[in-house]
Amino acid sequence: MIENTVITLKSVDIFQQKHLVLSNVNLKIDKGEFVFLIGQTGSGKSSLLKIIYGDLYIGNGEGMVAGFDLKKLYERDVPFLRRKLGIVFQDFHLLTDRSVEKNLEFVMRATGWKDKKLISARMLDVLEKVGLRSKLKKMPHELSGGEQQRVVIARALVNDPEIILADEPTGNLDPDTSEEIVLLLKEISRSGTAVLMATHDYQIIRNLPSRIIKTISGHLADNVQL
Repeated sequence: MIENTVITLKSVDIFQQKHLVLSNVNLKIDKGEFVFLIGQTGSGKSSLLKIIYGDLYIGNGEGMVAGFDLKKLYERDVPFLRRKLGIVFQDFHLLTDRSVEKNLEFVMRATGWKDKKLISARMLDVLEKVGLRSKLKKMPHELSGGEQQRVVIARALVNDPEIILADEPTGNLDPDTSEEIVLLLKEISRSGTAVLMATHDYQIIRNLPSRIIKTISGHLADNVQL
């Protein structure tokens, strides 16, 4: 069903400046799906993610992400698209001078939340989902790497996104913690949020198999087997 699909790319050419990075990209990701994105460094993984979150504009082809037509996406529309997305980075990107609570509040106020009670309730809700409700007042340096990444995932969830884009979210974590983070993202996908996770960690994929897409030789291959 079309309303179930949250990312659709049809015959899309992806450019970085004037350099063609990926050509004739076709991709469909449905609500609640979990998809791994693999490929060598420089093969176009980041460019594909940038197309999805509106940092690059598509050349040829058609694209729809969370109800936004990428061909008609003006700069003023990008913040509204990004409210439908949660983005999780390898390097956490937490504000180190403020607590978990203030990190979440900063993002919420920046995306239009105003009511203190609603902010507080939503904050506790997302921290509960990632198992960190008790860490509300902690500073980032008081948390382990895995806990910091859970805060980042909680931050990504505050606006109840249709899609989470996770760019190497386990890159700075040990194997056991990495597995915990992927299990958490899979659990989130089961609640209806699509997750697209870029990774170089093939062991994680073998341990927690899911659909795989791969950037290779200037193209995107779907349903790849390791």
